[in-house]
Amino acid sequence: MLVVDDEPDNLDLLYRTFRRDFSVLKAESGIQALEILASEGEVAVIISDQRMPEMKGTEFLSKTLPQFPNTVRIILTGFTDIEDLVEAINSGQVYKYITKPWDPNELKGVVQKAAETYEFLNQRTEELEEAQIQIELLNTVVNISQQSDAIETALEEIASAYGDTFSADVCILQLISENKLSSVSGVSSTISTVDNWLADDPLALEVIASKSLQSVMNVKGDTQLSAVPHYQTSGIEAHIVVPIVHRQTLTALMSLQWQQPNQLRPEELTTISISAQLLALALNSLQN
Repeated sequence: MLVVDDEPDNLDLLYRTFRRDFSVLKAESGIQALEILASEGEVAVIISDQRMPEMKGTEFLSKTLPQFPNTVRIILTGFTDIEDLVEAINSGQVYKYITKPWDPNELKGVVQKAAETYEFLNQRTEELEEAQIQIELLNTVVNISQQSDAIETALEEIASAYGDTFSADVCILQLISENKLSSVSGVSSTISTVDNWLADDPLALEVIASKSLQSVMNVKGDTQLSAVPHYQTSGIEAHIVVPIVHRQTLTALMSLQWQQPNQLRPEELTTISISAQLLALALNSLQN
């Protein structure tokens, strides 16, 4: 959290009140507080005095809103600045105002609720962003499948879309025929030279056998994969292989590879799984 007050005694009191529960940053003015935010980044809660030289608390907080919309802002005031406070609260700049002198227990309660609000807002923001990613990826797959005349071109464009979405160094989308990898594939890569070695890859072979997603996000820590020559020469440190299944038949594999250890969030795995279902339908229509 960030506490802002031009009076050193008040600033120290705020620091001592919250230092056990938060990592507390201190600023003696709105200008200094903006510099701290520019350097340190987003904080969960800002507590700011209203009456400060150079810049009022509401003016300072309004400047933080565009870059840090989820940060929860609290104003401390010893004056009857009703007009400023009402405007700030109505515009979303201020979560709550506390009058001076404040009761420490009351302020702690307000800040605890503010921190919970921040966590909720962040969670909702992540969910909305993930939903938007899913929609954009699904739209891309549908558009490619509708507009492409050659399946090889479609596979390459879809592989590129997935590689970009998940910041993968390599993405391979390869068709399956009679439960074996076919020669038809699309490859997207940021690596200058890349070989398609899925036919010899233990993860790909396991996916073909089980029809279930397989992943190793730290190859060096995996005794099986770290001994595979392809991983040693390619520099791939994280690999996920996704089965593309249509009507219980494995129709393709998607391989996402990174040259550094990685950790996909649960939301990203959900996006991959949902889009894989649509991708199965798209690939089936392209082949028919």
